[in-house]
Amino acid sequence: MRSEADPFTLRPARVHEAEGRGRRAFALFQAARHAGPLIWILPAHIPEVPMLRGLPQGVGERLHLLRPSSEADLLWCIEEALQAVPVGLVIAEPQKPLSFFAGRRQQLAAETGRTTGLMLIPTGAGSNAAETRWQCQPLAAPTKASADSTLHRWNTNKNKSGTIKDWTVNWDGTSPAFHMVSKARERYEPTQPSR
Repeated sequence: MRSEADPFTLRPARVHEAEGRGRRAFALFQAARHAGPLIWILPAHIPEVPMLRGLPQGVGERLHLLRPSSEADLLWCIEEALQAVPVGLVIAEPQKPLSFFAGRRQQLAAETGRTTGLMLIPTGAGSNAAETRWQCQPLAAPTKASADSTLHRWNTNKNKSGTIKDWTVNWDGTSPAFHMVSKARERYEPTQPSR
């Protein structure tokens, strides 16, 4: 279960989805938060792969990349990785829409291995079997003075065990730590003691 203080904890032994231009940043954020071996499965024809030395501290040493040559092989790799007991997180990048059948098989594999899965999907290509679906977008810094800030807009547009909500997050990409960014005029103001 996710807490209000940390709404980004993915429910364990379930498969989740992330879509949008910031989905890989969200995946790296999750990788930094999960203990144990990490498996990232992406098709062999995709030229962009994670640079191990550029990942958050502790992620590169635990990350195993799998590069299947077909979509059928990719789905098989996902199921096998999810069933592997010592794996902490499986990240995969299917290129075709996931059927309910494929999504359900992944959920059963995650339950068997007690492993969390995160599918990085093209927008609108998710499975109804997913536990949560996240829309992930990078945000431009609001001012030139804060241009070194790394802002992200992460929102759930599907959540089987909670509410739909959105957050603006400042994550620097180096550790699992993050800062919530409040909306304008919604800052916390401490109560004044009565006289």
